[in-house]
Amino acid sequence: MTRHPSRPVPGRLVRAALAGSAATLLLGLAAPAASADTDPAAPSAASRAAAHRAAEAPKNLDTLSRFFAREGAVTKAAADPRVEGRTVPVYYLSPDFVAGKKGASIARLEFLASKAVSSDGQEASLWTVRQGGTWQVVNIATGDDETHYARVGAEKAPGGTVFHEPQINAWYVLDDRDGTHTRVLPLDKDATRAVGAQGTSVAAYRERVHKAYADKLPGSAYEKSGKAGGYDEPAPGPKTDDGGPVTVASSLAGAGALLALGLSGAALVRRRGARQRG
Repeated sequence: MTRHPSRPVPGRLVRAALAGSAATLLLGLAAPAASADTDPAAPSAASRAAAHRAAEAPKNLDTLSRFFAREGAVTKAAADPRVEGRTVPVYYLSPDFVAGKKGASIARLEFLASKAVSSDGQEASLWTVRQGGTWQVVNIATGDDETHYARVGAEKAPGGTVFHEPQINAWYVLDDRDGTHTRVLPLDKDATRAVGAQGTSVAAYRERVHKAYADKLPGSAYEKSGKAGGYDEPAPGPKTDDGGPVTVASSLAGAGALLALGLSGAALVRRRGARQRG
């Protein structure tokens, strides 16, 4: 398999947390489905419920026990992990939006995330996608960024789309309260540094990301040279039962060797460094 490296997200490096007979995987991106500058496709309630059930499967809870026990903070037997709260859709900055394609949505659905907590208070995020007709956990990441920013974004701009710009590890919400998608608002310090405390217009945000990443998209001379770029080459990915694309985000594919841990043959464990939230 040809590897197309992309720049890893700062402070969120792949880690061989659980050693064993692990396969190295590179996971591609699904083509975006949203159009006409509207919100990206959203998963149905049934999809969210199925993803939540997958996160709570006994084999996944067992892997979570090993994950939480990986540095000796708690024993595997005492970890007693639980999945709590709602499973949320996670959107990432869309390459088509970066490229300036007409009608492209600002973000696209990448996966669904559920928050897991151990008996000693450790937190992790379970990333689920639909593969082969069933929902499967494909990654475990430390911390609860995905569910945390979904909650923060809903409070800041009810009804807006929360999305991640993985290249700078920034989280935003698209403010749609007036029905015109007029503002991109920051949800953390990285986003505030990028667009200011009051946010920016969608047009200004498009101009910024186009300038930063457009020459690093798939097919560019930069990408073909083998240098670290902003995105990996898209490939067909799994979809939700209601037609929306759901796959593992580009930052995973380029961050290095990804270790499979036996969760449906495609589970990955990923460690994220501590970060300051805005």
